[in-house]
Amino acid sequence: MILTSTLGRYLSKRFLIAVVGVLAFLFVMVFLLDFADTTRRAGDLPRVSIGSIASISALRTPSVIEQTLPFVFLFGAIICFVNLSLRLELVVMRAAGLSVWQFLAPPLVCAIALGILFAIGFNPLSAAMKSRSDVLDARVFGSRQVRDDDKGRWIRDGQAVIHTLAENSDDGSLSGITIYALDADGRFVRRLEADTAKLDNGAWHLSKVQEFIPNQPVKPYETIDFPSNLTKKQVDQKFAVSADSVSFWRLPAAIAQQGAAGLEANDYRLQYQTLLARPMLLVAMVLIAATVSLRFARLGGIGMMILSGIGAGFLLYVVTKMAKDLGIAGLVAPAIAAWTPAAIAALIGFTVLLNQEDG
Repeated sequence: MILTSTLGRYLSKRFLIAVVGVLAFLFVMVFLLDFADTTRRAGDLPRVSIGSIASISALRTPSVIEQTLPFVFLFGAIICFVNLSLRLELVVMRAAGLSVWQFLAPPLVCAIALGILFAIGFNPLSAAMKSRSDVLDARVFGSRQVRDDDKGRWIRDGQAVIHTLAENSDDGSLSGITIYALDADGRFVRRLEADTAKLDNGAWHLSKVQEFIPNQPVKPYETIDFPSNLTKKQVDQKFAVSADSVSFWRLPAAIAQQGAAGLEANDYRLQYQTLLARPMLLVAMVLIAATVSLRFARLGGIGMMILSGIGAGFLLYVVTKMAKDLGIAGLVAPAIAAWTPAAIAALIGFTVLLNQEDG
């Protein structure tokens, strides 16, 4: 079989090198852009080290990379197939009697294997790193600055207003929390800033706290309790962890917890089905790349080929995003919203290749 032959291993290696190259390039670009943005935010803050900024950006980068994986495989496959065409290797394979399906088999198998690996391995890692980056971000910048794309969340708790920057998906504790305490007439009394807070038995248990009272010096506390009128269900509803921040292995439990609390879990279900459908989506990207690049050596037009690939990938992204919005809104079942775009794209790529190569 070609999958286990020397040629199959060679094709797999070329495909993996192209995908890893695109992935590495994208990682560096995302890290540098995020590093520059975080440095800008830290410009007017004293004693913020470059190491802290780099750590925040490095921990946040994998979660961004995960959202762009389909494009990584699309461009990686295009690069791989174009290089094979330019070096006339595809011509030699065709002359040896190999069909397009035979020399596409190794890249497709690699796409399936990597799709599974990214779902069960890379996703939990990126989710954990994203959660850690949120905690570090809250610790470094506190409540004074918030990322432009993450304004934090606010909730009213009796005679207090609470703001938090992040939630730890492992234990439900809040990070970068600020509590504004008010009196019965709504006048400001004091402000508490804490690294972490967790609701238990009618009180917020705060750690590493600073208390600010007008016309008084700042008072630090290692721990302090602040009374609360909220229930755990109300907090979960207001401060629900984003589905993107929950790892693949914890999603079934998160779905069950949301249901037990009487909360909507469409976004968690959709995220779970999206991860399950990821291998098929990556296969669809490889097939789309093949439709716009395998005939390059014979017909020319590299510019049009690249534009066609970008256009096809962008169209699939738009369709996937629309399906995701419908799934979150509950208008479409999460499984249908996650699997349909990938299945349709794979069928289209298969049909076009079938028409191109087999008439």
